[in-house]
Amino acid sequence: MRDYTLSNGKIAELEKLHRSLRDKRQADRVKAVLALSKGWSPAQVAEILLFDEKTSRHYFERYQQGGGQALLDDGYCGAEPKLNSHQLRKLERHLESHLLADAKSVIAYIKKQYNVNYSLSGVTDLLHRLGFSYKKPTHVPGKQDPAKQRVFLEEYEQIKATKGENDPIYFADATHPQHNSVPSYGWIKKGTEKELKANCGRQRLNINGAINIETLEPVTGFYDTINAQAAIHLFSKIQAKHPDADAIYIIIDNARYYRSCLLKESIEGTKLKLIFLPPYSPNLNLIERYWKFFKKKVLNNRYYETFDEFKQACKSFFRKRKKYVPELKTLLAENFHVQTA
Repeated sequence: MRDYTLSNGKIAELEKLHRSLRDKRQADRVKAVLALSKGWSPAQVAEILLFDEKTSRHYFERYQQGGGQALLDDGYCGAEPKLNSHQLRKLERHLESHLLADAKSVIAYIKKQYNVNYSLSGVTDLLHRLGFSYKKPTHVPGKQDPAKQRVFLEEYEQIKATKGENDPIYFADATHPQHNSVPSYGWIKKGTEKELKANCGRQRLNINGAINIETLEPVTGFYDTINAQAAIHLFSKIQAKHPDADAIYIIIDNARYYRSCLLKESIEGTKLKLIFLPPYSPNLNLIERYWKFFKKKVLNNRYYETFDEFKQACKSFFRKRKKYVPELKTLLAENFHVQTA
């Protein structure tokens, strides 16, 4: 006796499909597959739905071969045609260079290019086999200059190779976390909703910081505003930590206050060496990853009743910095990604 068993997931998928249908003939096909999966015999299904046993078995085979789309397709003629190895390679190259929004777009492209029909489930399986997953692209500044970024990385490697043993390298930048909860992914039981309280205010903190790439120790400060004075204060805190250094390298972006005369005058005759990133290069500033990690730990799925509670939670994160070193060793690895030109 043939096995008509379906997984609970596929049964749920079919029930959802049935609820969406207005065409009685299509709805009866779905009913036939569901009934067979729940233990009805082909003869019983045929008697209730008024078609023969062969037809009820045929609908089940169609569903197994092509999913819901094949079951509903009046022009269906057997198992899905497959792309050959040459076509698969061409499809893979196309998908690597063009971002198609959904599986339906891939189905349409395959149909247009190769006159081959795929169902949603079939093309999804195909994409997985080709090594693709459904995710968002990474947002990067449109004005990045890959050539300048590569020059910077060469200079950076030169600094690392020639600096003194006691000379640290820091990556520095500011962040401005807002006092509001940030919904994020988490494990929630099926069929239930998890509520996260929100704050109505728009208060935010201004945190200036730097991360030592060797020790992974942050140096931070909370300020009313981020300006040249805030940068001078932060840099003085960094300098105080390294009395034995001959040079202290601080890698920064091109914010106006880093270029100010006030800051330049304050570091004259000191050990501080400011290294400027190429314009539009947050991908080269390791502290950007650190700030993202900070927000994940402090903001995501967390609610703070008052602004002071929120501020204290942020300060607590920096006080417990040693706790996060094992995670940061992987996160802050110097595997910089530079766009292709």
